Amino acid sequence: MALSPRLDIRQSQSLVMTPQLQQAIKLLALSNLEIEAFVAGELEKNPLLETGGPADAAPVPDGIDRPDDRPALAAETGASDDLIAQGRGGEDSPLDVDHGADTFIDDGPGDRMASAMGTGGGMEAYAGGGYGDEAPDFDSFAAPDISLQEHLMDQARATLSGMDLTVAAQLIGQIDEAGYLEANLLQTAHALGLPLHQVERVLGVIHTFDPTGVGARSLAECLALQAKEADRHDPCIQKLLANLDLLARGALPQLRRICGVDEEDLADMIAELRSYDPKPGLRFSGTMAAPVTPDLFVRPTVDGWGIEVNGATLPRVLINRTYYAELSNGPQDRASKAWLTDCLASANWLVKALDQRQKTIIKVASEIVRSQEDFFRKGVAHLKPLTLRAVADAIGMHESTVSRVTSNKYLSCPRGLYELKYFFTSGVAASGGDGAVSAEAVKSHIKALIAAEEPHAILSDDTLVDLLRAKGMDIARRTVAKYREAMGIGSSVQRRRQKALKGRAA
Repeated sequence: MALSPRLDIRQSQSLVMTPQLQQAIKLLALSNLEIEAFVAGELEKNPLLETGGPADAAPVPDGIDRPDDRPALAAETGASDDLIAQGRGGEDSPLDVDHGADTFIDDGPGDRMASAMGTGGGMEAYAGGGYGDEAPDFDSFAAPDISLQEHLMDQARATLSGMDLTVAAQLIGQIDEAGYLEANLLQTAHALGLPLHQVERVLGVIHTFDPTGVGARSLAECLALQAKEADRHDPCIQKLLANLDLLARGALPQLRRICGVDEEDLADMIAELRSYDPKPGLRFSGTMAAPVTPDLFVRPTVDGWGIEVNGATLPRVLINRTYYAELSNGPQDRASKAWLTDCLASANWLVKALDQRQKTIIKVASEIVRSQEDFFRKGVAHLKPLTLRAVADAIGMHESTVSRVTSNKYLSCPRGLYELKYFFTSGVAASGGDGAVSAEAVKSHIKALIAAEEPHAILSDDTLVDLLRAKGMDIARRTVAKYREAMGIGSSVQRRRQKALKGRAA
């Protein structure tokens, strides 16, 4: 065997993902709002791209869920995986057409309100044309964002001065969002070089600030401060606050002996404590819950179910071919011509990728609605087990594609707003041996049974197992306990104590 170097020619096949295909796959996992941000970045880089506002009218494939005796859905086929076979990015494809004449389902309550006002034009008309340039800013009606620390410091500046104000600032900075002080007073005094009694005196001043109970170091102290504010901090309340662990366990006879009161007085004391705020600082929380914008709308129609992508959050991406013609006909060197060709190819790819993304989402959502029709018609108790593989096999796509489509996307239907991942649940075997029941449906039955139980007849986990099996659900006791704990529902002993406390406090 020769050891000298040589050159060999070998031929092999391999799957290569182009950068455009990789980006198209990433687009599937983005929500409509994330797509809007991505398109905004592309508009800044590509002069041939322009937007016509939200895509209030876009072509939608047949998304009607028909009975079993009807033909299958005629949703347009194709997925992002097929983009690898489309090597015609530079061609002048007429995908940037005007969809204004297409008939489209309204985008939800906003469109129906706009129609009632006579504006016409869906959510885009409601957002702009309904009020003109003087549209009200609903965010302006919200209360100004002020943190708990800022609220407390404003009171400290009006009450304290000098070193006391410095101590107050140190203590206020260590109060958590619930209003509890996390600082060690002795360590704080050593850090500031002050005697402990001065730090305690300043903390006493903070205890008088609004909201009442702020700066407490424990739940008992927080409730005690509020009881003092309400002039209800008598010796009986003090003993009750000193034994909150007994109250949590429902040891009412022992509490009556400790507090020296009868059953009626103890019930009044418990009702008084229930009226207090255990976390007074949360009312000044600066974080506001961001509303979830649905990516899909599902509503009943004459023939079944209509499925529509929320066009109000999708910008209409168009290619300015007039500008491209002007640039291509003008004088340009080789580098400018190559750059212009790349811009056109990139613009064509973006329009195709967004169009393909919309078709893929509609296709996946149509199969989900078809599989979970009983849920949309009858409720969560009729939710069926469903897996990503089942949907992928039904529509002829890869399981990873379905996973990307259902990530970070929400569906709005007459029953509420749900994440697409919500419809994929594991199954529990049916007692009759025919099929399976969704885990979410089992949880719904458990929650309904517990909500309907009487205070004198609390259902144990074994009793819940028997009741569920009577409904056709073959489930073990440990599974019932797992589902119950996942929903934040206590055991039968805990529920019996809670109902007893509520009954005596009522």
